[in-house]
Amino acid sequence: MGMLCAVSFTRYGRLYYLDPGEFRPAVGDRVLVPTDDGPEVAECVWAAQWVSEDTSGFPRLAGLAGESELRRDELQRKRKAEAKVAAKRLIREHGLPMKVIAVDHVLEAPSGASSGSRTTVYFTAPHRVDFRALVRDLGATLHCRVELRQLSARDSARVQGGIGSCGRDLCCATFLTDFEPVTIRMAKDQDLPLNPLRISGACGRLMCCLKYEHPLYQQFQATAPAVGARVETPDGAGRVVAHSVPRDSVVVRMDADGSRTSCSRASVCGSRQAHEERYA
Repeated sequence: MGMLCAVSFTRYGRLYYLDPGEFRPAVGDRVLVPTDDGPEVAECVWAAQWVSEDTSGFPRLAGLAGESELRRDELQRKRKAEAKVAAKRLIREHGLPMKVIAVDHVLEAPSGASSGSRTTVYFTAPHRVDFRALVRDLGATLHCRVELRQLSARDSARVQGGIGSCGRDLCCATFLTDFEPVTIRMAKDQDLPLNPLRISGACGRLMCCLKYEHPLYQQFQATAPAVGARVETPDGAGRVVAHSVPRDSVVVRMDADGSRTSCSRASVCGSRQAHEERYA
């Protein structure tokens, strides 16, 4: 049992959970988060509180941001905006089929121990792009070391964020840490329309959420009678015409009058009926 707080580097951005240690940040406080490039300023969006989970594996909050850290963060945001504008302008001048997705800028350490400031430009492109001339011109314009990194469609959606068809923030931009394989078979097993506009996410690929309920559908189909199978229900004999996995039931057309009725999976499962006949 320990304490946790949640922070975000951008408004409505991805949440990061940290151990507050001896600090007690409130919602809206600016805090320092340890990163590979040193502590960075983030906003506390979930005040420190006790949780039942083990918090020993979470990173520890570096402290509350002071005036110097806030000024440094403001300068860093300004450099990012300038770098993004310069990158878009030079891409147009070079006529490259690239789209700037995000820009990251690391300022030189105050102690001077760092090798200098660095700007990383993340972009998407339909194919591999020769951007050597672009990097040279960007470095001369921004007066720092420049790196360009091409993102896939899924990584681009994760970086940009957005709202999914469900009305909530994209899973990849909030809590997903790894992209698991998603196949069209998962959509077929869940009896979803195979319309790309209906089962594709903001990235244009199959929605990651198709993976969430797929094991439940696999388990249901392995134990429930198949569509077209004849079954015995509490109301009489009939034939299975549909499955309702969320309700754990099947739809049966009755032989007597042709009406349809919804029966629980257990009530029409042969092994279940045999068990009840023997032990009831």
